[in-house]
Amino acid sequence: QPRITIAIPFHKGLDYLRLAVASALAQDEGRLELLVCDEGAEGEKPAELLRGFCDARIRHHRNREPLGMARNWNQCIDLARAERVTLLHQDDLLQPGYASLMLALGAAHPEAVAGFCGARIIGARGEPVFSFPDRIKGLFVPRGSGDLLLRGEAAVGRLLAGNFIMTPTLCFDRRILGALRFSEEWRQVQDLELTTRLLEAGHLLVGSRERAYCYRRHAQSATEQQSRSLLRFEEEFRLYDHVAERCARRGWSRAARVARRKTMLKLH
Repeated sequence: QPRITIAIPFHKGLDYLRLAVASALAQDEGRLELLVCDEGAEGEKPAELLRGFCDARIRHHRNREPLGMARNWNQCIDLARAERVTLLHQDDLLQPGYASLMLALGAAHPEAVAGFCGARIIGARGEPVFSFPDRIKGLFVPRGSGDLLLRGEAAVGRLLAGNFIMTPTLCFDRRILGALRFSEEWRQVQDLELTTRLLEAGHLLVGSRERAYCYRRHAQSATEQQSRSLLRFEEEFRLYDHVAERCARRGWSRAARVARRKTMLKLH
């Protein structure tokens, strides 16, 4: 029985997929499952690529029809065999100690619904790159040492001010997550929608200051394309209005005020 499932929701990009799979199989925690939920856009090539690794820990699931981003993310969670599951984006990489770090966070904070960590920013060829938005987000990380504990209104307000959680670093505890999933209403902001909803429900998110993930920023990524089309910003403004209403109903006036101001969205 694997201790952790590394799930890759895959659409296109075989070269990146090969690198992502290799980084998952190179984890210092060997009791893992690698699950690839394939949208089918590349035909039989992903299956051939995965067979080439000759590793029994790999499981390939090809969708009968394209599901879209949020539905495929949810399917990854549903099909995972381990109690803890990470959604590794197809163009990103894991550092060798990622899995053991997530398991250690879970052991230290068994009440947490998910753990997360910092990320190194890389470019299309895997080279370190400077990212101004990510540098700004780092300013919102709570100061101090030790693990980051996010709960309740204060945490929601922090994430709305500057969402410093790199979504694909999240490792969910499926036992605590229960039936909660990414909302299929959204195409870009489903990550922030879920984390704020988890916090509103009273759950704990715990983070490590260690950077055990490599997040790739490149021109062909979904985030970049949806930023150029402005879909990203349209959804962000709409989501902040939704969260403001939910927080106001809870009596979380400070978080609702941060959501209504939309300061970081306007600056971006």
